[in-house]
Amino acid sequence: MQRAILVYTTFSTVVEAERVGEALVEARLAACVNILPGMISHYRWEGEIARAEEAVMLVKTRAELGEDVRAAIRALHSYATPMIAVIPLASMDGDTLAWLMAATERGEPAT
Repeated sequence: MQRAILVYTTFSTVVEAERVGEALVEARLAACVNILPGMISHYRWEGEIARAEEAVMLVKTRAELGEDVRAAIRALHSYATPMIAVIPLASMDGDTLAWLMAATERGEPAT
């Protein structure tokens, strides 16, 4: 059975998120990425509470590519410890799933 996942990650800038997102789509590791600018994060880092403006990226891909997507994000990311969460999807519209699978099929044109 074909399954899809979302990968959630954050970036310090929209420019960085776009660079990484484009690389993922170009490599067919993602059918699509959604970048949401303007997120404000409060977090503990190195013993201090910090605040940062970030951009969220949601990566739409097939389940079997999850580890490849995680590795690519880690390799391209500027953070020492990027947030990368893989979220399994219980269901998806059939036409959307077919598109996602075609767009992430290596060696096949996307429809």
